[in-house]
Amino acid sequence: MNNIFEKQLKKIRQLEGELEKEFSIISKELAHNFKKRKIQFEKSIRSQQKKYKTHLLKYIFTAKIRHVIITPIIYAMIVPIVFMDVCIFIFQHICFRVFQIPRVKRSEYFVIDRQNLSYLNMLEKFNCVYCGYGNAVAAYTKETIARTEQYWCPIKHASRIKDPHSRYYKFFDYGDAENYRRKYKSIRRNYDK
Repeated sequence: MNNIFEKQLKKIRQLEGELEKEFSIISKELAHNFKKRKIQFEKSIRSQQKKYKTHLLKYIFTAKIRHVIITPIIYAMIVPIVFMDVCIFIFQHICFRVFQIPRVKRSEYFVIDRQNLSYLNMLEKFNCVYCGYGNAVAAYTKETIARTEQYWCPIKHASRIKDPHSRYYKFFDYGDAENYRRKYKSIRRNYDK
Protein backbone atom coordinates (compact mmCIF):
# COMPACT_ATOMS: atom_id res chain seq x y z
CA MET A 1 0.00 0.00 0.00
CA ASN A 2 1.45 3.37 -0.91
CA ASN A 3 2.19 6.10 1.66
CA ILE A 4 -0.41 8.61 0.41
CA PHE A 5 -3.13 6.00 0.56
CA GLU A 6 -2.11 4.96 4.08
CA LYS A 7 -2.13 8.58 5.27
CA GLN A 8 -5.55 9.24 3.77
CA LEU A 9 -6.92 6.04 5.26
CA LYS A 10 -5.53 7.03 8.67
CA LYS A 11 -7.31 10.42 8.38
CA ILE A 12 -10.57 8.68 7.48
CA ARG A 13 -10.28 6.35 10.47
CA GLN A 14 -9.53 9.34 12.72
CA LEU A 15 -12.62 11.19 11.42
CA GLU A 16 -14.70 8.05 11.93
CA GLY A 17 -13.47 7.94 15.53
CA GLU A 18 -14.45 11.59 16.05
CA LEU A 19 -17.89 10.92 14.58
CA GLU A 20 -18.30 7.92 16.87
CA LYS A 21 -17.46 10.14 19.88
CA GLU A 22 -20.10 12.68 18.77
CA PHE A 23 -22.69 9.93 18.36
CA SER A 24 -21.76 8.68 21.81
CA ILE A 25 -22.32 12.14 23.32
CA ILE A 26 -25.72 12.45 21.62
CA SER A 27 -26.65 8.93 22.76
CA LYS A 28 -25.75 9.78 26.36
CA GLU A 29 -27.91 12.91 26.17
CA LEU A 30 -30.83 10.79 24.97
CA ALA A 31 -30.06 7.89 27.32
CA HIS A 32 -32.45 9.05 30.00
CA ASN A 33 -35.28 8.54 27.48
CA PHE A 34 -34.32 4.92 26.73
CA LYS A 35 -35.87 1.89 28.36
CA LYS A 36 -34.81 -1.54 27.07
CA ARG A 37 -33.31 -0.07 23.85
CA LYS A 38 -36.59 1.73 23.18
CA ILE A 39 -36.82 5.50 23.38
CA GLN A 40 -39.57 6.89 25.58
CA PHE A 41 -40.81 10.31 24.51
CA GLU A 42 -42.59 12.50 27.00
CA LYS A 43 -46.36 12.58 26.70
CA SER A 44 -46.31 16.14 25.34
CA ILE A 45 -43.87 15.17 22.57
CA ARG A 46 -45.97 12.12 21.63
CA SER A 47 -49.06 14.33 21.45
CA GLN A 48 -47.21 16.80 19.24
CA GLN A 49 -46.01 13.99 16.96
CA LYS A 50 -49.53 12.57 16.60
CA LYS A 51 -50.61 15.82 14.95
CA TYR A 52 -48.51 14.81 11.96
CA LYS A 53 -49.97 11.32 11.68
CA THR A 54 -51.83 10.51 8.44
CA HIS A 55 -54.91 8.40 9.04
CA LEU A 56 -54.48 4.88 7.69
CA LEU A 57 -57.46 4.99 5.29
CA LYS A 58 -56.41 8.36 3.91
CA TYR A 59 -52.88 7.02 3.47
CA ILE A 60 -54.15 3.98 1.55
CA PHE A 61 -56.73 5.77 -0.62
CA THR A 62 -54.38 8.59 -1.61
CA ALA A 63 -51.56 6.23 -2.55
CA LYS A 64 -50.38 6.29 -6.15
CA ILE A 65 -51.68 3.36 -8.17
CA ARG A 66 -48.17 2.25 -9.12
CA HIS A 67 -47.32 1.95 -5.41
CA VAL A 68 -50.38 -0.21 -4.77
CA ILE A 69 -49.66 -2.45 -7.79
CA ILE A 70 -46.01 -3.03 -6.88
CA THR A 71 -46.65 -3.66 -3.16
CA PRO A 72 -47.06 -7.47 -3.46
CA ILE A 73 -43.66 -7.72 -5.15
CA ILE A 74 -42.04 -5.63 -2.43
CA TYR A 75 -43.60 -7.64 0.40
CA ALA A 76 -42.81 -10.96 -1.34
CA MET A 77 -39.12 -10.17 -0.83
CA ILE A 78 -39.57 -11.10 2.82
CA VAL A 79 -39.21 -14.77 1.83
CA PRO A 80 -35.64 -14.52 0.45
CA ILE A 81 -34.68 -12.03 3.16
CA VAL A 82 -35.75 -14.39 5.96
CA PHE A 83 -34.12 -17.30 4.12
CA MET A 84 -30.85 -15.33 3.90
CA ASP A 85 -31.06 -14.44 7.59
CA VAL A 86 -31.52 -18.09 8.59
CA CYS A 87 -28.79 -19.33 6.22
CA ILE A 88 -26.22 -16.78 7.42
CA PHE A 89 -27.06 -17.53 11.05
CA ILE A 90 -26.55 -21.28 10.51
CA PHE A 91 -23.46 -20.74 8.34
CA GLN A 92 -21.62 -18.68 10.90
CA HIS A 93 -22.61 -20.88 13.85
CA ILE A 94 -21.15 -23.90 12.10
CA CYS A 95 -18.23 -22.58 10.02
CA PHE A 96 -17.05 -19.82 12.34
CA ARG A 97 -16.85 -22.26 15.24
CA VAL A 98 -14.80 -24.72 13.15
CA PHE A 99 -12.35 -22.07 11.93
CA GLN A 100 -12.39 -20.07 15.19
CA ILE A 101 -13.57 -16.89 13.52
CA PRO A 102 -15.32 -14.54 15.97
CA ARG A 103 -19.05 -14.68 15.31
CA VAL A 104 -20.89 -11.57 14.22
CA LYS A 105 -23.17 -10.31 16.99
CA ARG A 106 -26.55 -10.28 15.29
CA SER A 107 -27.97 -7.83 17.84
CA GLU A 108 -25.50 -5.14 16.75
CA TYR A 109 -27.07 -5.08 13.29
CA PHE A 110 -30.74 -5.42 14.18
CA VAL A 111 -32.05 -2.09 15.39
CA ILE A 112 -35.74 -1.96 14.64
CA ASP A 113 -37.33 0.95 16.48
CA ARG A 114 -39.04 3.35 14.08
CA GLN A 115 -42.40 1.65 14.63
CA ASN A 116 -42.47 3.44 18.00
CA LEU A 117 -42.85 6.87 16.40
CA SER A 118 -46.26 8.40 17.08
CA TYR A 119 -46.49 10.26 13.77
CA LEU A 120 -46.49 7.04 11.72
CA ASN A 121 -49.69 5.16 10.98
CA MET A 122 -49.91 1.37 11.22
CA LEU A 123 -48.89 0.73 7.59
CA GLU A 124 -45.97 3.16 7.78
CA LYS A 125 -44.82 1.43 10.96
CA PHE A 126 -45.06 -1.96 9.27
CA ASN A 127 -43.02 -0.65 6.33
CA CYS A 128 -40.39 0.72 8.70
CA VAL A 129 -40.06 -2.65 10.43
CA TYR A 130 -39.85 -4.39 7.04
CA CYS A 131 -37.11 -2.08 5.71
CA GLY A 132 -35.25 -2.06 9.02
CA TYR A 133 -35.22 -5.85 9.05
CA GLY A 134 -34.11 -6.08 5.40
CA ASN A 135 -31.25 -3.64 5.90
CA ALA A 136 -30.23 -5.37 9.13
CA VAL A 137 -30.05 -8.73 7.34
CA ALA A 138 -27.98 -7.12 4.56
CA ALA A 139 -25.52 -5.54 7.03
CA TYR A 140 -25.29 -8.73 9.12
CA THR A 141 -24.69 -10.75 5.96
CA LYS A 142 -22.06 -8.31 4.68
CA GLU A 143 -20.07 -8.53 7.92
CA THR A 144 -20.35 -12.33 8.05
CA ILE A 145 -19.10 -12.67 4.48
CA ALA A 146 -16.36 -10.07 5.14
CA ARG A 147 -15.01 -12.19 7.99
CA THR A 148 -15.20 -15.28 5.80
CA GLU A 149 -13.27 -13.49 3.04
CA GLN A 150 -10.70 -12.26 5.55
CA TYR A 151 -10.08 -15.83 6.65
CA TRP A 152 -9.88 -17.40 3.17
CA CYS A 153 -8.88 -14.72 0.68
CA PRO A 154 -7.75 -11.36 2.14
CA ILE A 155 -6.65 -9.87 -1.17
CA LYS A 156 -7.92 -6.60 -2.62
CA HIS A 157 -9.29 -6.51 -6.14
CA ALA A 158 -7.28 -5.02 -9.00
CA SER A 159 -10.05 -2.51 -9.72
CA ARG A 160 -11.61 -0.17 -7.19
CA ILE A 161 -14.86 -1.47 -5.74
CA LYS A 162 -17.75 0.64 -4.53
CA ASP A 163 -18.54 0.50 -0.80
CA PRO A 164 -16.05 -2.15 0.35
CA HIS A 165 -16.75 -3.88 3.66
CA SER A 166 -15.08 -2.77 6.89
CA ARG A 167 -12.27 -5.35 6.70
CA TYR A 168 -11.27 -4.75 3.09
CA TYR A 169 -8.54 -2.18 3.82
CA LYS A 170 -6.65 -4.74 5.94
CA PHE A 171 -6.34 -7.00 2.91
CA PHE A 172 -3.22 -7.44 0.81
CA ASP A 173 -2.79 -5.39 -2.33
CA TYR A 174 -3.53 -7.16 -5.56
CA GLY A 175 -0.35 -8.82 -6.76
CA ASP A 176 1.55 -8.46 -3.45
CA ALA A 177 2.65 -12.11 -3.35
CA GLU A 178 5.49 -11.57 -0.88
CA ASN A 179 3.38 -10.00 1.89
CA TYR A 180 0.53 -12.39 1.20
CA ARG A 181 2.76 -15.40 1.89
CA ARG A 182 4.60 -13.76 4.79
CA LYS A 183 1.66 -12.19 6.67
CA TYR A 184 -1.35 -14.27 5.62
CA LYS A 185 -1.76 -16.01 8.97
CA SER A 186 -1.64 -12.75 10.95
CA ILE A 187 -4.32 -11.10 8.76
CA ARG A 188 -6.43 -14.24 8.96
CA ARG A 189 -6.58 -13.86 12.75
CA ASN A 190 -6.82 -10.07 13.07
CA TYR A 191 -10.53 -9.48 13.75
CA ASP A 192 -10.19 -6.30 15.79
CA LYS A 193 -12.60 -3.59 14.72
